[in-house]
Amino acid sequence: MTCKSGASAQKYAPIKRRLRLRLTGRQNRLMTNLLRLCSLIALALLAFAANSVLCRLALSDGLIDPASFTVVRLLSGAFTLGLLCGLQSLTSRTDGIEKVWSEGSWLSAIALFVYATGFSYAYVTLETGVGALILFGAVQLTLIVLTMLAGQKLAGLEWLGLVIAFMGFAYLVLPTLSSPSLVGFILMSVAGVAWGLYTWRGKRSTKPLFATTSNFVRTLPMLGLVLLVVSINKTTSMQMEGVGYALVSGALMSGLGYALWYAVLPYLSASLSAVLQLLVPVIATIGGVIFANESITLHLVIATSAVLGGVMLVILGKKRPSKNA
Repeated sequence: MTCKSGASAQKYAPIKRRLRLRLTGRQNRLMTNLLRLCSLIALALLAFAANSVLCRLALSDGLIDPASFTVVRLLSGAFTLGLLCGLQSLTSRTDGIEKVWSEGSWLSAIALFVYATGFSYAYVTLETGVGALILFGAVQLTLIVLTMLAGQKLAGLEWLGLVIAFMGFAYLVLPTLSSPSLVGFILMSVAGVAWGLYTWRGKRSTKPLFATTSNFVRTLPMLGLVLLVVSINKTTSMQMEGVGYALVSGALMSGLGYALWYAVLPYLSASLSAVLQLLVPVIATIGGVIFANESITLHLVIATSAVLGGVMLVILGKKRPSKNA
């Protein structure tokens, strides 16, 4: 019996080794893919935060006016993305201009334009951390509302989170109309709603680079209207440093950053994408302190904790089983 069992073990030993090698290879591939996904997410979130810092640096010192910043940002983003699509098309004969155009939509382009315009004008009066807090707080609430409209009901913990989040917004705005300014708050909230819609629609994307390029290009007619209004009112004001900030914000942080974000969205649930974006106000606040010489006040810390904590309750509440189920 011992001889037979030993022979049997030797017979199946090669099969076991092959299975172990396959499992190890599969685990390595999964770890590599997970690391790649985490890296892309981290780069996208850093790009979001960098946009807040760059916009604040350009507008706070009057280096460029908000309209010109928006135009340069979206134009440079469209140009950079167009070059990348052109290079990709050279290696793939099936991906022509029609394919690139069809991946985007006018609704996503309008959302992108509204976000970028509100974002720029809001940062004339808002500090980096406050602006990012309002923006991504509004983003989270928008994603929550869209999730509800898609057929999901809110539990008690989620409603509690919504109330706390709105109380945080009220605390941020009501003490004085200048901290932050009411106009800045409204503009950034509108920008947040628009970005939430843009993020929601990005989950449908199958070609993230093409979709982002198409959406950026579709904003060009809207930018033409902005240039017309600005030229009539003669409110342009640009210095090379401000243009440089807008170019970096558009070509790198917006164009490439948004393409990265669209690339990872199909792998994230709406809840997870909301939670991840909660990190952006923290990153942006740190960036504002380092690069824009801004200070962290107790008022901002309390408001940040309330808004982000409330939204976190909403996200966590989605994972609790319903009593009615």
